[in-house]
Amino acid sequence: MTRVCLVGDSEVNLQYELLSRETSREALATYDLERPFENALSVRTVSIGAAVSLLNDLDWYLTRFVDEALVREPSVSETEWLSRPLARELRNGTVAPAATDEFCKVYGLERPGEDERGDEPSDGTETDGMGPTAATPRLVEPLYVRRTDGELPEYDLRDVADTLVVRLTEAEYSP
Repeated sequence: MTRVCLVGDSEVNLQYELLSRETSREALATYDLERPFENALSVRTVSIGAAVSLLNDLDWYLTRFVDEALVREPSVSETEWLSRPLARELRNGTVAPAATDEFCKVYGLERPGEDERGDEPSDGTETDGMGPTAATPRLVEPLYVRRTDGELPEYDLRDVADTLVVRLTEAEYSP
């Protein structure tokens, strides 16, 4: 199953914005919504084509409320995500899956309430309008990198427990 993840703009509650509007609510009605990251929603689709179509259906909302629209296609990578433009290129056949791993953006994953030293939160009662966030990581500070000899440079912008890799088009990597 292909997965779509929408990461909300820091100024909005993404779930509220998407589900309070009829068109986006209807577009998402057939999917089980999950929250993989703070202020993010994800759904499973049947294919990369269905994922790109869903993103196209939600384009008006993505422009206004979403910082990142990501797609994870298992036939390309089980762990790395694709940017929306790269997913579109894959769907259209303009790029081969094996040619998608050179340009990347690596996010740090930080638990809400951790300070910059990585200390654990003092309590798990914080909410973001979608329920408790103590176990839901937040994406922080992307690092743009280029894979060399099959290896990604290490994320070094801050101490984090884990990272999330997003594959990009060359144009996204060097705007």
